[in-house]
Amino acid sequence: MIKNILHHLIALSRLKKQVMMILIDLSIVIISLLLSFSIRLGEWYWPSGSLIFFLIFCAPIISFPIFFTFGMYQSIIRYIGFKSIWSIVQAVSFYSLIWGIFGFMIVGTDQGIPRSVILINWLLTLIVIGGIRMLARWLLVNNHEINVTNVVIYGSGSAGRQLSIALMESDEYNPIAFIDDDPKIQGQSINEMKVVALTKLDLLIKKNNIKEVLLAMPSTSRKRRNEIIDFLEHFPLMVRSLPGVTELARGRVNVDDLREVNIKDLLGREIVDSNSDLLALNITDKVVMVTGAGGSIGSELCRQILLLHPKVIVLFEMSEYALYQIDRELTNSLHNTNIKLVSLLGSVLNSKRLIHIFDKFGVQTIYHTAAYKHVPLVEFNNTEGVENNIFGTLSCAQAAISSKVETFVLISTDKAVRPTNTMGATKRYAEMILQALSHEQKATRLTMVRFGNVLGSSGSVIPMFKKQIKAGGPVTITDKEMIRYFMTIPEAVELVIQAGAMGKGGDVFVLDMGKPIKILDLAIKMINLSGFQIKDQSHPEGDIEIKYTGIRPGEKLYEELLIGNNVSKTDNSMIMRAEENSLNWSELESNLNSLKIAIRENNHQELRNLLIKAIPEFKPNQRISDVLFTKNS
Repeated sequence: MIKNILHHLIALSRLKKQVMMILIDLSIVIISLLLSFSIRLGEWYWPSGSLIFFLIFCAPIISFPIFFTFGMYQSIIRYIGFKSIWSIVQAVSFYSLIWGIFGFMIVGTDQGIPRSVILINWLLTLIVIGGIRMLARWLLVNNHEINVTNVVIYGSGSAGRQLSIALMESDEYNPIAFIDDDPKIQGQSINEMKVVALTKLDLLIKKNNIKEVLLAMPSTSRKRRNEIIDFLEHFPLMVRSLPGVTELARGRVNVDDLREVNIKDLLGREIVDSNSDLLALNITDKVVMVTGAGGSIGSELCRQILLLHPKVIVLFEMSEYALYQIDRELTNSLHNTNIKLVSLLGSVLNSKRLIHIFDKFGVQTIYHTAAYKHVPLVEFNNTEGVENNIFGTLSCAQAAISSKVETFVLISTDKAVRPTNTMGATKRYAEMILQALSHEQKATRLTMVRFGNVLGSSGSVIPMFKKQIKAGGPVTITDKEMIRYFMTIPEAVELVIQAGAMGKGGDVFVLDMGKPIKILDLAIKMINLSGFQIKDQSHPEGDIEIKYTGIRPGEKLYEELLIGNNVSKTDNSMIMRAEENSLNWSELESNLNSLKIAIRENNHQELRNLLIKAIPEFKPNQRISDVLFTKNS
């Protein structure tokens, strides 16, 4: 019954709760005065004199403005602490003194108000008003069925202290303690919360039913942050964090700033400072175009290009909805700028439309991201993959050369290295087209940037794992030995812009993706840091199960970034220049003509043979899977 009452009270609006507290306090004021007289006189007392009656039942009129002024109705009961109690002591003391002065002035001691009544009234009112609040706090905090999450804050610095104050005003979180690495402040209290060492986290979890750890260390080194996250991974806790210092610079820390552990933290990568000169070289005060502008990479490119103040940014996209989304987002960011935003629908296969666009707007830099990138889907749609990825790149590059565009940057992939699938082969072929065209002309600098998987992109494992974990599992992995290179989209895009600025023509740039990561390890870390436990034979009572679905068509267990070992350094330690063999334009042109015929005739076997002929390192690991393929085609 008590739990039902508490649930009902918590569900009330803030205003209703405040009105209820006011009515209770004003009732206590009257009852305490009656009891004060009764205790002093040794019998139940009911005022007979009209003046005393008036004083007792007008006490709420005296007390309310005093209680309100001292902030007694601004505190949330569940988080009431020393500061709130001190406000109650001050308010009740001031009220008792004012009531006593009025009583002596109006009635006097000779007509029925003993002096000791003032002291008794002060004690009773203080004990009952303060006691009711502490009792309510105890009931709320110790009733675990109420939807409040007990949390600890890692970091007792400025951000941590501000966060604790914000949490005390929240109906969702109950901060229990601070964790801090500094032994000098361990054992002390901040904002009425004890500061403990990380080694005591296990005890805190068991004693206080801790559900989440909130990382409030926006300025700590990435190395230390990664160490903490690795340590926390072994506890059944949800881990959330505050953003970095630059993101918090806007002002006060809010509960809304909290977010799940950043994807960067899952990678454990150190971030290298960017070169601002390289970032600006091909963008600032220039007309820049992004093909595939609504995709994961394309949209992030648009965001970062906008920050570099181009003269015009042209968004080119085949999907109407994707173009609408990125156009709306960027339009909202254009306030107080002179940047012109142009959003155009179209296919990169339409060379006439491309030339018209390049010439009309005077495009100077192109970032070509438009491509089909989903490996199994391209395996099931071979001809469309070749058409879009190979001939789309050819069309766009030739149009750029025809319009004398200064710089053309192709976004490539690690799957282009010794490809085992059609998608990877088409991307390697696209690289070879740019390499061959670079030897034929010098008007346009054609550059390629190759990198691995980006976390958070459409079709990547992170969003899929998040959905599966939220749904209670299972988390699906193709193979327990699957290994991939990973990078965040913003980091990859920033490096792409810098690499494109270094290009001289025909360059293949490779991004340093760090150490490869096992997909299984990534899944386990995400499950653990979401506050769940792995469910397997050793832990049948766990929360989330991991299931293996088998390698999909065209996939391989690991990816590479280089075909050979012939690489050189650049001005950015995260970017390498690769020297790789390529075909000359006459050889490639002959193969391209044959590819066109194979696509037109729906000859999938010939299509594959031609890809292998142009790219000898292409070793398909699956039979032809195109849904329209027949052995006689």
